[in-house]
Amino acid sequence: MTEDLSPAERYAAARIRAVEEATALAPFRAMYEFELDPFQIEACRSLEAGKGVLVAAPTGSGKTIVGEFAVHLALQQGRKCFYTTPIKALSNQKYTDLAKRYGPEKVGLLTGDNSVNSEAPVVVMTTEVLRNMLYAGSQSLLGLGYVVMDEVHYLSDRFRGAVWEEVIIHLPESVTLVSLSATVSNAEEFGDWLDTVRGDTDVIVSEERPVPLWQHVMAGRRMYDLFEEETDHGGRGPGRREVNPELARLARMENQRTYNPKDRRRGKMVREADRERERRQRTRIWTPGRPEVIERLDAEGLLPAITFIFSRAACEAAVQQCMYAGLRLNNDEARARVREIVEDRTSAIPSEDLHVLGYYEWLEGLERGIAAHHAGMLPTFKEVVEELFVRGLVKAVFATETLALGINMPARSVVLEKLVKWNGEQHADITPGEYTQLTGRAGRRGIDVEGHAVVLWQRGMDPVGLAGLAGTRTYPLRSSFKPSYNMAVNLVQQFGRHRSRELLETSFAQFQADKSVVGISRQVQKNEEGLEGYREGMTCHLGDFEEYARLRRDLKDRETELAKQGAVQRRAAAATSLEKLKPGDVIHVPSGKFAGLALVLDPGIPAGRSNGHRGFEHHDGPRPLVLTAERQVKRLASMDFPVPVEPLERMRIPKSFNPRSPQSRRDLASALRTKAGHIEPERHRRHRAAAADDREIARLRTELRAHPCHGCDEREDHARWAERYHRLQRDTRQLERRIEGRTNTIARTFDRIVALLTELDYLRADEVTEHGKRLARLYGELDLLASECLRDGVWEGLSPAELAACVSALVYEARQSDDAVAPKVPAGKAKAALGEMVHIWGRLDALEEEFKINQAEGVGQREPDLGFAWAAHQWASDRTLDEVLREAEMPAGDFVRWTKQVIDVLGQIAAAAPREGSTVAKNARRAVDALLRGVVAYSSVG
Repeated sequence: MTEDLSPAERYAAARIRAVEEATALAPFRAMYEFELDPFQIEACRSLEAGKGVLVAAPTGSGKTIVGEFAVHLALQQGRKCFYTTPIKALSNQKYTDLAKRYGPEKVGLLTGDNSVNSEAPVVVMTTEVLRNMLYAGSQSLLGLGYVVMDEVHYLSDRFRGAVWEEVIIHLPESVTLVSLSATVSNAEEFGDWLDTVRGDTDVIVSEERPVPLWQHVMAGRRMYDLFEEETDHGGRGPGRREVNPELARLARMENQRTYNPKDRRRGKMVREADRERERRQRTRIWTPGRPEVIERLDAEGLLPAITFIFSRAACEAAVQQCMYAGLRLNNDEARARVREIVEDRTSAIPSEDLHVLGYYEWLEGLERGIAAHHAGMLPTFKEVVEELFVRGLVKAVFATETLALGINMPARSVVLEKLVKWNGEQHADITPGEYTQLTGRAGRRGIDVEGHAVVLWQRGMDPVGLAGLAGTRTYPLRSSFKPSYNMAVNLVQQFGRHRSRELLETSFAQFQADKSVVGISRQVQKNEEGLEGYREGMTCHLGDFEEYARLRRDLKDRETELAKQGAVQRRAAAATSLEKLKPGDVIHVPSGKFAGLALVLDPGIPAGRSNGHRGFEHHDGPRPLVLTAERQVKRLASMDFPVPVEPLERMRIPKSFNPRSPQSRRDLASALRTKAGHIEPERHRRHRAAAADDREIARLRTELRAHPCHGCDEREDHARWAERYHRLQRDTRQLERRIEGRTNTIARTFDRIVALLTELDYLRADEVTEHGKRLARLYGELDLLASECLRDGVWEGLSPAELAACVSALVYEARQSDDAVAPKVPAGKAKAALGEMVHIWGRLDALEEEFKINQAEGVGQREPDLGFAWAAHQWASDRTLDEVLREAEMPAGDFVRWTKQVIDVLGQIAAAAPREGSTVAKNARRAVDALLRGVVAYSSVG
């Protein structure tokens, strides 16, 4: 090729090569066996030029190469590089990769519960660890040149996203930031913000998948392409992508009515041959079973595969189903290698714990090449599954969506059982962003020529809707930033109130809010033009129609107000009647899902005692716990009682009654029906409406009739224009309030938090008090509650196990609420301390309401959850794993994760507690030692 060039061209090419070879990028590229992609080279060149970068690219495209180049630059320049990840599993994985490449002496790890070579020039850490170092003014920040923020799109996470913004805002100006993100639709907007707060930042966006992705739907015995072959470009090239007409035909066929002999076609009965053809076609459509799907993928050469199932229990059930079906994906040699690796990786686990953890059933599945992967598993088990899958020794994994969040575990194929998942509140369709994240695992770079995403046919599936999901490759990055109590004291301590306020106004949240104001302002201008037109339309020649319309509205508002007052009075009467209920009262629930006969088990009156697993008090009136005639035990709400309720009868509740026992509920419900099933509830009599006797309504009606416009022939026509005018005016005022509300929103929330902290003597103007300095060392959702407990001496005199139980209430959150039974808590001092914690939370909750700090907006203190107190206490009391898990009714993975979080907060409390005249710091350290044993100690990932 060079022979074809002229001498001048050869000289120019040689000059370019010489310049490139003199850069830091040239030796870095030589470290890899493959050629870097254009987006990777572009980002690396920007970094070497001293600019920050935001790299947005699909999952599996090799974004981390850019992060590794930042590590390379830092080592070459004699500076430090911190590599941050959102989860500990990713930190461990990245630490292993970098230690292999650069040597363990140059790489460290910090994840809260793991600290390895923390003063190394390259340290991998979770983002929270870096945030804490910034607030503490750690000496480790000296010489820091680069920070890599992997998976920076976590900034959208409702619970933890604020940490990413805190780090970005507070990093020293001298630090170059490398932000690595999944493909997001507003990368330029995010880049503009980074440019504002961090200086010169290049945005590099790559839409191209490194391995083309082919989309399929599996229905019955066939696997259909989602898009027509001739228009599909593997998700990489341009062109229209039409939905496969065969799939559209399947959907239409399923939606057709089943044959009815009375149906006629062109006046004749449907022919037998037509019916038989339809029957045969219908038998082709079904949702294949899990073993059937894996066998089909194996036959097509599409393993290894990850099947995403949005349920832990269903993941475990899927493994069992494949084993019962006799599925074996490994030969004898692979089986032996699996056993060898598993036994090596689990050698530290005591043999008595293996049986409790379901080790032998798990091992049998692994030997067959089948495994589950979800948050309820022991971390060690999850790590083994990941390792075996990457080695090709596990070929079918059934996983929840948490596997899609960054773990490097690519597959040839990804299977989605359903396109609906439980989001904690309801079953909702997965979003295009979630679909992209899940299917992004399909296709292993350097191994597979193409990746495959397979969606299983479900009844009512819409192929066009699925095509829309598959075709929408991006989703917007939305800030979830909110100030917290800990953040406020740390900021004031470092910068003072005024500078802190200015810093918060530079957040991405405020940046997005300010940008949205521009569109709202344009809408206000349009509305004002519309108001002029409506004003002309309601003009009346007899008088001021705007005044007449106002009288009509005042009359309507007064009638509505009286109706609401009546409703409030009825609710108050209903609440009073509920307060009189006693256990054993038989009542008739007047409305709601559980209307009908019911037996009161617990009146649920807020009296400072436990009425449910999330605390000791109710703040919305009595919430009786009842047994319905249909054998259900439910905690009712005030909305179920729109009218007062009176006991119909009394019954004795047996002492042996267990609300969790189906037999116990059945027996008592049967006795309830026998005792009171024949009693008719008394009908509630309606009272005379208050509007009939109201003087204000009488006055308004008189003025309305006397107004000149009342006699206008076009009155109703004018009234319609007036109503439109009023509605548009109301909407315009709301928009104006939104503009006002979105300006300086973050700073106003900060002001309210500062006001509350000042009230509690954590702050005095720009001074942080001793109490405030203690709060600055407590990170977590319930930071202020923990600080108040230390201040009030709630935990003084507790044993290490009792302290562990109390601290668990600060971190634990039940996956699903269980109002039927109060959580089991340790007796004695621990129970009293937990009660006092809930009492303090109630005081803080009232203060937050007074200072307009809204928990619904993600600011403030949630109620402490006592559901893990018993398990934490028992484990810290040296009980066996079998005993603790059996009593806690909790998967081992969840138990380990919550225990490690308790250990983390105990460490913070040990650092924050008073040194003199207090036992808390000493007992917190002892509690950490008591908890950090067995499965908790040998699980390297928390």
